[in-house]
Amino acid sequence: MNLLNRFLPRVEFDGLDDFLANFQVVTPENFNYAYDVADEMARLAPDQLAMSWSNTHGEARDYTFADLKDLSDRTANFLWSQGIRRGDVVMLILKRHAEFWYTLLALHKIGAIAVPATHLLTTKDIVYRNNAAGIKMIIVTGDGPVHEAVLEAQKDSPTVQALALVGREVPQGFLDFRKEIAAASPDWTRPTGKDATVNDDISLLYFTSGTTGMPKMVTHSMTYPLGHIVTARYWQNCQDGGLHWTISDTGWGKAVWGKIYGQWLCGSAVLVYDFDKFVPSEILDKMTQCKVTSFCAPPTMYRFMLPENLGSRDFSHLKYCAVAGEPLNPEVFNQWYAATGCKPMEGFGQTETTCTILNNIYMEPKVGSTGRPNPAYDVDIVDEDGVSCDPGQVGEIVVRTNRFVPCGLFHGYYQDPERTKSVWHDDMYHTGDTAWRDEDGHFWYVGRTDDIIKSSGYRIGPFEVESALMTHPAVLETAITGVPDPVRGQVVKATIILKKGYEPSEALKKELQNHVKHATAPYKYPRVIEFVDELPKTISGKIRRVELREKDSAKGTPAQ
Repeated sequence: MNLLNRFLPRVEFDGLDDFLANFQVVTPENFNYAYDVADEMARLAPDQLAMSWSNTHGEARDYTFADLKDLSDRTANFLWSQGIRRGDVVMLILKRHAEFWYTLLALHKIGAIAVPATHLLTTKDIVYRNNAAGIKMIIVTGDGPVHEAVLEAQKDSPTVQALALVGREVPQGFLDFRKEIAAASPDWTRPTGKDATVNDDISLLYFTSGTTGMPKMVTHSMTYPLGHIVTARYWQNCQDGGLHWTISDTGWGKAVWGKIYGQWLCGSAVLVYDFDKFVPSEILDKMTQCKVTSFCAPPTMYRFMLPENLGSRDFSHLKYCAVAGEPLNPEVFNQWYAATGCKPMEGFGQTETTCTILNNIYMEPKVGSTGRPNPAYDVDIVDEDGVSCDPGQVGEIVVRTNRFVPCGLFHGYYQDPERTKSVWHDDMYHTGDTAWRDEDGHFWYVGRTDDIIKSSGYRIGPFEVESALMTHPAVLETAITGVPDPVRGQVVKATIILKKGYEPSEALKKELQNHVKHATAPYKYPRVIEFVDELPKTISGKIRRVELREKDSAKGTPAQ
């Protein structure tokens, strides 16, 4: 069963126009996802599968909604015993451990603020986060060295009052999380009065890095999960009784996009595979063995799965695929569709939003297009003066908020009104991403404002050049950046990973340059090409073009 009818006047629509015109989310007063969705599912369908978890050590467990209610109630009692109350801030560094899910629910039940974080943080990173957000407690994995950094950081973190560790061996200085949960009472009552949550309470805080400065602290209110109804039902096409797999570490905002909120509202279970290193063949094995019905991953992962002899695998269970994180190159789209019968449906959003632009279930995708705006948002493309752009004109993607503020849009940057105002002003949230719109209303992503290459008066987006290069048989992966040029201002540089069987050479560089000249406008071809073994990426799989630009700036990469 699912709970969509409780929050949507209509769930099904008669095509795209009907969906765009009439979709609506009804937001109840004092909404709390843990009680109003997860616990309600436990009451109505206690034995329904919520999560199928496994790891690389052969351990596995299925969790029903009844299991999650029991575990989240115990966890809430444990956290309460440690002094965690409504508005307190708790950091979760839990990789893909099952504990993340019921601890997040427990924090929602209390009304505390969850701060999901990656296990790749250093001591310096953790000290900054502790003091910037006023972290009161940290729950950390014992898998790997990050707990040592957490313990070291506590010395310079006056707000941190308690540390708990999830692992087999718990060193001094940490509470044993699993023992504490097992011993805690399963009886928990929803708080009332001053301890009760309201819709404007902050439920989530994400540290997200920009191109300059210290990380931003993105906050979301208690109603944020309802913004992911579109994400799960109308983009990922999660179905009641299905099994959805979004590949994401819990330290990244994409985890709550694809691994809990919208999926459980749809009645879909989520697959969680607890791994450290992405091995394409293992991911494909897990997908087929577990009979995943809907799947979502960043473009990088699709690219690396394509050479894994997809034709020999049974994808008959796989009904739908989605992709986000960066634009998907048409060549990857076509190859994946040919092998699996599923068209990867692209979506766009940020840590500050839910899925803002998407190829929804009522659309036939235009290959290379990001899709149409989410009808729960008022999305536009504007020029530097804030005026709506004409079709074909590149501008900045914005969310207009003069008529309404969507429940998926962020609450603001934590305790930083000036930074919030810098991106949210004149009744518009400015994404910092650029695109153009065609005559049919489809959006075509160009790039981050910082990624646009300005060469000899032309504005060149990295994605279009990357897509052209990806059609060459030698190219496995590529990143396009601009490098300084005394005549043209900037020229296009391609940093390329070659497929097996190809070796770097001047002849291959020339061949790739000519290939781009024929695949797209000739002025966009990469005048500089560098072959590498790997590209710098974020934990979520996005290519860090800013790091490539910084390296080139440091070494003074010349035009060729």
